[in-house]
Amino acid sequence: MSRSSGGDLNFGQKVVGGLIGAISNTDSSYTVHHANGRTEPEDPGFAELSAGVRQLRDDLRRLVPSPQTAALDEALAGVEEEIMVTGHASPGQLARLRQTLQDAEAVAGLLASAGAVGQALAALPGG
Repeated sequence: MSRSSGGDLNFGQKVVGGLIGAISNTDSSYTVHHANGRTEPEDPGFAELSAGVRQLRDDLRRLVPSPQTAALDEALAGVEEEIMVTGHASPGQLARLRQTLQDAEAVAGLLASAGAVGQALAALPGG
């Protein structure tokens, strides 16, 4: 039998959520934490960006490696990691990704997934 402490969560869920938040130094109400350490963003814009980043990184692996593809993959990896850990990406990471996408336009223009990432970036604040 679980005790209710208000809201739509039972007592056990609130305790576990609070512990997760305390351990990861975040407010657990804003992100969904999984056992594998991955965080799913609640903000639909960051969820869309995260999906687009994963797709573009997969697509980049199909191209002949170059300095442009390496730089783009590095910027994508930084954004992906930050979103996985915190549920969002910092303005600095987003600016770096925007610039790297522009610098690699000749390569990224070949991939539809690059357009999806560009659209997701444009939809975020400061985009």
